Amino acid sequence: MDVRFSEADLDALRRAHALLENPGLTARLTSTLGSPIEKGLRYLPDGWHKTIGDVTRIALMKAADTALFTLDKQPGKESSNLWHKVGVAVTGGVGGFFGLAGLAVELPISTTLMMRSIADIARSEGEHLDNPQTRLACLEVFALGGNQASDDATESGYYAVRALLAQAVSQAVEYAGGKVMLEKAAPPAMARLVSMIAERFGIQITEKAAAQAVPAIGAAGGALINTLFIDHFQDMARGHFIIRRLESVYGQEAVEQAYAGLSADQSR
Repeated sequence: MDVRFSEADLDALRRAHALLENPGLTARLTSTLGSPIEKGLRYLPDGWHKTIGDVTRIALMKAADTALFTLDKQPGKESSNLWHKVGVAVTGGVGGFFGLAGLAVELPISTTLMMRSIADIARSEGEHLDNPQTRLACLEVFALGGNQASDDATESGYYAVRALLAQAVSQAVEYAGGKVMLEKAAPPAMARLVSMIAERFGIQITEKAAAQAVPAIGAAGGALINTLFIDHFQDMARGHFIIRRLESVYGQEAVEQAYAGLSADQSR
């Protein structure tokens, strides 16, 4: 398929690719804090992975609808990234003060603020927030982690992750009815989508928890970690919704092909 992109849209695609295929959260945390995540993992208690899974699902459930209540649904407004970062930094500081014990309280609040920031970015890229597909696309962002050293080759990369979620997203849209309903009585298709996203998002939560588990991180460290955390997902959101905007103009196949070309150029 030979589709000609405008120069502005090609630049937008390059920006999205750079954001979505950048080093993951682990690299950002290690670079800033100077402590490898592996060191922090030693401080996590036994059975922590199950706790992470439970807390992550609850956080996503709470965030999916409540984050959008106070946002104007009309597209085109500039996103307020800084204010959302400040909010998440404050909750991270409180959570850091209480250590790992505070994560179960802090994470749903932080995730809701991040979901609101993701939706704000979606709106700035022309998305209508009253569209169920847009709301599910906001939820998808939590499954996008950037390049992860632990990723299986078949499951890494932006379009690979979207392909993994595609069927679950399609089925969930049929049940959404204008709202992302994720309570205990959520339809099986919606519950399945949330579980798939939570599994990938849980990797990021484990990295965040491991960083906070390092002795002497404290409240100030918790605020810094949360700032890196939301900055990472704001980048994922910006890239994701740039791609969706381009797909609405050129079609998914053409954009995916051009995106793959950028990846091939980068690997040479």
